[in-house]
Amino acid sequence: MTLGAIRRLFNRITRPIRHSTDHILHWSAWRRTSQHRARASHYRRHHNLSLQY
Repeated sequence: MTLGAIRRLFNRITRPIRHSTDHILHWSAWRRTSQHRARASHYRRHHNLSLQY
């Protein structure tokens, strides 16, 4: 996770929130997964490469 993502998670968990902690953690995991899919798709389309993690 990036520093910005960690900061956002920390702020969402420690500030008065409208969403449950489970919702926030689920959204964060979904966001990271979506970013990975987009990055991998970009590399496949533009560079004919695959990301190895």
